[in-house]
Amino acid sequence: MKKGQEYTGTVNQVRFPNKGVVCVPGEEDHCVVKNTIAGQKVRFRVNKKRNGSCEGYLLDIEERSPLEIDSPCPHFEQCGGCTYQTLPYNEQLKLKESQVHALLEPVILSGSKYEPVDIKSLFEPIVPSPVQFGYRNKMEFSFGDASFGGELELGLHKRGSFYDIVTVKNCRIVDDDYRAILSETLAYFRGKETPYYHKRTHEGFLRFLVIRKASKTSEILIDLVTSSQQPKDTMCTEVSLLEDWKETLLSLKLSGKIVGILHTVDDSVSDAIVNEHTDVLFGRDYFNEEVLGLSFKITPFSFFQTNTLSAEVLYSKVREYVSLAMGSGMDTDRVKTVYDLYSGTGTIGQLMSTVAEKVIGIEIVEEAVRAANENAVLNGLHNCEFLAGDVFRVLDDIEDVPDLIILDPPRDGINPKAFAKIVRYGVKNIIYVSCKPTSLARDLEYMMGNGYRPVRVCPIDQFPATVHVETVCLLSKLSEAKHHIEVKVDMDELDLTSAEAKATYKEIQDWVQEKYGFHVTNLNIAQVKQKHGIIERENYNKPKSPDSKQPACPEEKVKAIEDAMRYFQMI
Repeated sequence: MKKGQEYTGTVNQVRFPNKGVVCVPGEEDHCVVKNTIAGQKVRFRVNKKRNGSCEGYLLDIEERSPLEIDSPCPHFEQCGGCTYQTLPYNEQLKLKESQVHALLEPVILSGSKYEPVDIKSLFEPIVPSPVQFGYRNKMEFSFGDASFGGELELGLHKRGSFYDIVTVKNCRIVDDDYRAILSETLAYFRGKETPYYHKRTHEGFLRFLVIRKASKTSEILIDLVTSSQQPKDTMCTEVSLLEDWKETLLSLKLSGKIVGILHTVDDSVSDAIVNEHTDVLFGRDYFNEEVLGLSFKITPFSFFQTNTLSAEVLYSKVREYVSLAMGSGMDTDRVKTVYDLYSGTGTIGQLMSTVAEKVIGIEIVEEAVRAANENAVLNGLHNCEFLAGDVFRVLDDIEDVPDLIILDPPRDGINPKAFAKIVRYGVKNIIYVSCKPTSLARDLEYMMGNGYRPVRVCPIDQFPATVHVETVCLLSKLSEAKHHIEVKVDMDELDLTSAEAKATYKEIQDWVQEKYGFHVTNLNIAQVKQKHGIIERENYNKPKSPDSKQPACPEEKVKAIEDAMRYFQMI
């Protein structure tokens, strides 16, 4: 295959998360094409080729897969959210289960080459979500337009586009209340001719609409995220604009109850929300949810599992694995100290409070930590303590030594420096809750190299119709482990194409230009690489003469380059 050429082929498998492997008759190479389903006949263009590996851009689906059904969502063809919505749910589960196996089995077998391992008994069947539609308890909708100069839209990004927005008035993964709030908000700001925030020019007012609704209490929290720029060419002032919008929402007939309407200011250039200031327009700045008999106070930006009913399944599995751990290595029926690392609003830690003398949680988001400590008091739990800060740094300040560690890291997994401290405790059991199996595969390799072996692995589907899947893994430390076992994992199995494993300067520059709308130089990139310990060529890192000075990379560009490096999995 040649770069820039168009081909037609058949998708013969889909690797996590949504990378279809396409075979073309008469061609030796295969090509990875995203957003495809096994069995489809697709037309694509090769846009990258390196070391015999090809990546292509999907142009058209010429024939549907025999597995496919009609999508229940009218936005499916345009929206980039639900890749698997044309697959029957049982087929979605089969696909996700096979992807988890494909990623983890080679790591486990390679890391266990000195000990026999029974893969069949190790893996449990994937657990389905209790609900397939209307399951999300949080959505972040973006303001924008569907085409340059078009009218205001509010919804999700168009598939394959960073700028175009699709108004998802009939989205199926949320309930009627979300759809009503979205539609009413869009109609209101269209009527006021309110400008949205443009990513290229950094001008405009409207940015995001965040809606959170509790599955058990039906409480609704709404947050409008804008820039601080005074709306121009609108029919009213900012104060009256927001006041009228608030009254419009309160007049809606919803199945749930609005308990808070907020206004958050965000002037950052990032496409992720940065909470610089929040005002309460109505009610309060949190809502309450219930999980497995406990109550949780949840703030706008604190982490909480987005599928509450499936989260109960997930946490029940964690408790089951804790019981297994206690039966296999604990001297008593109660754990002395549990570390709940990357604890969010403290859900897992509080659920562990009944089997532990003390629970210590660490979370970097201060807002979430405040909520976690308040939740512990709300639930009458006096043996839980949640600390704010980076896990790597906070661990040094804790005197209590753990007997059991529970890890629930973000999608990118665990920082290697933090991981070194975690395994150094040498606890008998670690429970890893993963929201991205490629990160789990990488981290599992590290843990096995440090004497831990998986005892149970269970995939759990919390996100029907999407490419995502959770995995819970119980690991135990061998009493006489052979440390530093060499484990080799194919990069394709870890969701890494050659282009993603180490991006070129040009790729980083293009990515930043596309996402942030400004240019970064090779020197900027080299300075940020050096900051993260990535060795660069001397001419990029040092002045050409002893008296010359290099300009420092602006903080705005540092953040953008770091964002790109995370995307390309360089940090």
